[in-house]
Amino acid sequence: MIRFFRRFIVVRAKERLKNYGAKGETHSLSDEFLAVKANFIHLVRDSVFIIIGIFSAGFGLKGFLLPNHFIDGGAMGISLLISETTNWSLALLIIAVNFPFLLMGYTQIGKQFALKSILAIIGLALIVHFIPFPLITSDKLLIAVFGGFFLGVGIGMSIRGGAVIDGTEVLAIFISKKTGLTIGDIILIFNIIIFSFGAYILSIEIALYAILTYIAASKTIDFVIEGIEEYTGITIISERSERIRKMIIDKLGRGVTIYSGKGGYTKDGDEARSIDILYTVITRLEIANLKKEIDAIDTDAFIIMNSIKDTKGGMIKKRPLKD
Repeated sequence: MIRFFRRFIVVRAKERLKNYGAKGETHSLSDEFLAVKANFIHLVRDSVFIIIGIFSAGFGLKGFLLPNHFIDGGAMGISLLISETTNWSLALLIIAVNFPFLLMGYTQIGKQFALKSILAIIGLALIVHFIPFPLITSDKLLIAVFGGFFLGVGIGMSIRGGAVIDGTEVLAIFISKKTGLTIGDIILIFNIIIFSFGAYILSIEIALYAILTYIAASKTIDFVIEGIEEYTGITIISERSERIRKMIIDKLGRGVTIYSGKGGYTKDGDEARSIDILYTVITRLEIANLKKEIDAIDTDAFIIMNSIKDTKGGMIKKRPLKD
């Protein structure tokens, strides 16, 4: 199997190289091999994320929400609400309700995103229709929390795979470009409308539990997308930057980037002095230790901290410390 994939990648690389040659561009076979290999790895990884996502969302729906007549927010909430009031097939409603959002996603985001999302939503519809998940619980609080949790895992994993199984975010992106509202504001307004209809058509109690389901799902989505570790970017400006650099590498086991800068605050007539600016990325649990170590070197060091949603490449994972 590995030999087959390697042969496939080599053939694709040769085809790409031939196309570049026809255009008069210069690329080596090794460059094209790396490009095709990277694309193939990303395709496999994204597919795994999406498959896990649609199975998790299907489990949340059929194991918790559907048997107990619960609803959620977003396009999924609309589908559940229509299904509860009309007895129409939820699988068909998931596709029908999300279809306009996917058309919008094709024009606003891109063809690859729309194609992945269409396949993900069709996959979720097939799972909801054909796979018989067992009823997990009838406790309303557990249904709201864990139904939202598994639905959030599904949506979050699909997003990590470059697709959506709930198209309301696409609508929010489109409206935010036309108005002064943020994406979060639009999604909140959209869900308030859905929950209001849920309270009127079903019951206020179901609508309140639906809000709890939505909160559990949204928090889980953030957790899945941003990861377990929350990173913080630290910028350090100090006269003793070299000692601080060595401390970060030797004591914390983290990588450091050095920017060449100049001190902007000077007396009249004085020339701006050059200074090295350090930048490193650590977890939030290491912030207190870093501050302590910097204070031991330079109590006047200027430190700037910024939250980071995600990281890739570089020396993010902690290195073994020196003895």
